[in-house]
Amino acid sequence: MAIHSKYPSILHALKYVLFDSITIILSYLLSIWLFGFMGIQSTDENLIIILPIIVVFKIFIYVIAGIYNMLTRHTGFEDVIKISALVIFTNLGIVLIIMLTGLTFMFKSAYVFISLIEISGLIFPRILRRTYRTVITQFRWMRSDGVRTLIVGAGQAGELTIKEIYQNKDLNNIPVAILDDDYNKIGKKLLGVSITGTLKDIERTIHKYQIQEAIISIKDLPKARFIEIVNELLKLGVKVRKLNIMEDVDQVNSKNLVVDVNLEDLLNREIINLDNEGINDFIKDQVVLVTGGGGSIGSELCRQIFNLGPKKLVIFDIYENNAYDIQMELQRKIIKESNKKYPDLEVRIGSVYNYQRLEEIFEEFRPSLVFHAAAYKHVPLMEDSPVEAIRTNVLGTYNAVKLADKYNVKKFVLVSSDKAVRPTNIMGATKRLAELILETMQQKSKTSFSAVRFGNVLGSNGSVIPLFKKQIADGGPVTVTHKEITRYFMTIPEAVGLILQCGVYADKGELFILDMGEPVKIYDLAEKMIALAGFVPHQDIKIDIVGLRPGEKLYEELLVDSSDQSRFHKTENNLIFIEKEKEISLDQNLFNELLSKFESLDDEEIKNFVSKIIPSYTPDKMKKTSGN
Repeated sequence: MAIHSKYPSILHALKYVLFDSITIILSYLLSIWLFGFMGIQSTDENLIIILPIIVVFKIFIYVIAGIYNMLTRHTGFEDVIKISALVIFTNLGIVLIIMLTGLTFMFKSAYVFISLIEISGLIFPRILRRTYRTVITQFRWMRSDGVRTLIVGAGQAGELTIKEIYQNKDLNNIPVAILDDDYNKIGKKLLGVSITGTLKDIERTIHKYQIQEAIISIKDLPKARFIEIVNELLKLGVKVRKLNIMEDVDQVNSKNLVVDVNLEDLLNREIINLDNEGINDFIKDQVVLVTGGGGSIGSELCRQIFNLGPKKLVIFDIYENNAYDIQMELQRKIIKESNKKYPDLEVRIGSVYNYQRLEEIFEEFRPSLVFHAAAYKHVPLMEDSPVEAIRTNVLGTYNAVKLADKYNVKKFVLVSSDKAVRPTNIMGATKRLAELILETMQQKSKTSFSAVRFGNVLGSNGSVIPLFKKQIADGGPVTVTHKEITRYFMTIPEAVGLILQCGVYADKGELFILDMGEPVKIYDLAEKMIALAGFVPHQDIKIDIVGLRPGEKLYEELLVDSSDQSRFHKTENNLIFIEKEKEISLDQNLFNELLSKFESLDDEEIKNFVSKIIPSYTPDKMKKTSGN
């Protein structure tokens, strides 16, 4: 199959070799004719013998120089310069040979004309395709048949964006104006598109040129400024896209250079700096078990851990489809990057609440590190199924903690939740119980147990973002539970990176708190997602207020107040804190009673029982609350 795939490129090169050979011969014949027209004898009979040698010599040099590897649809100024330089270099070489050997097959002065003809002949077929596409695109633009587009940035990235619009037939954009803060560029043109003003002129430009879409194409644009520009464009009703490779505009082989701006791009968060060396040392050569390894957080944990060189990665999940997906993804990585050493990958199906099955995993693999991400996390669903919340989040954690102690695991990290802070729902209460299980076990175990508590992650299963995307795709309405409801957000890779960092810091029973930044209004989030999709909020797509769901808080607790030195220890990472005051007061009798009888209790009974163990849990407060 690989051999056959080379045939088109070989035929393509041979076609140009043949054409170039004819061009070289014609350059000599036309020069002889030109000199003859002026009555000058410029050659002798030796040319018939020498010319084939010249053709072979030149083609050999061109092959070595790689001009037959050029992509003719992308031929640019640099390629023209390269071809011209090669022609001049080879002809200077021939002139030098004539001078040194005294051969008279051609006048030395004739090589001025030969070079000009040869350069023209070699360049013309290579730029013909791109010239045709440019003319066709310009004709389309003149007809105004497409999306009227503003290019933000007149630098290298802006040039690349316009070239992509020229070349990518899937893009229905018509660049009609460019904005750039370099005053020296204003009034000039970039690839035929006028640079009409600075970024201060966005609103005027939008109205004057009837802009429908803007593409942000500025390399090294600060995140805060990027967000500011996007927000201004969205308020003006313009769809916003960006150049996909703003970090490295020299990479022109990306399949999709112009992409939509997504919500993650608009999180105004400082850059997270991790101790990568410490994380590498933490994971390297270890046997790592990830429970719930097929979920949103669990699968990203597996991706990042897989790249850090553990001896073995064990993925354990109850849902076979998720486990299969991450298994296939990592196995494709092994095949694709066969020159790189990856860990042994093992995938097992089972539930953490099944003690016997879980012990089989510990017995078989003897993990040295455990990341416990298996849990039910959906608040309203758990309100209706509290028995299952106890079974997985509490009993499952208890089983995993006991086995980690029994099999001498070095470090055990629990993925917890901000909803464990003064919980008003059973899900949050079970996560707080899970934290207490770790704190209690830590008092008598050599294993280092720790928990990491953070808020919502963008795009995770059950989060509001995928729901909003589906509702927008369906034409609305987008449903928000309350106009004032707020949440903390972090991207999945950010959260997992910090979880791994916490694993490095973990010693004995720490409860790590991640600084999630500023809270986000869900209503504002809905408006922004509608605008990013190219619609006008409240006109094209409505937003309905549907009322708070069972167990749902209006405001999540502020996870970290860095000014409150009495509650938190700082770590070396400015986004990770350790809670000082730990509540090690798990009533073992009540806890054992809960585990023995929870399956026989109804929903209200089990919530009331849990509130006896977790005094901060108030199940009844939000029970009757609505969004009105």
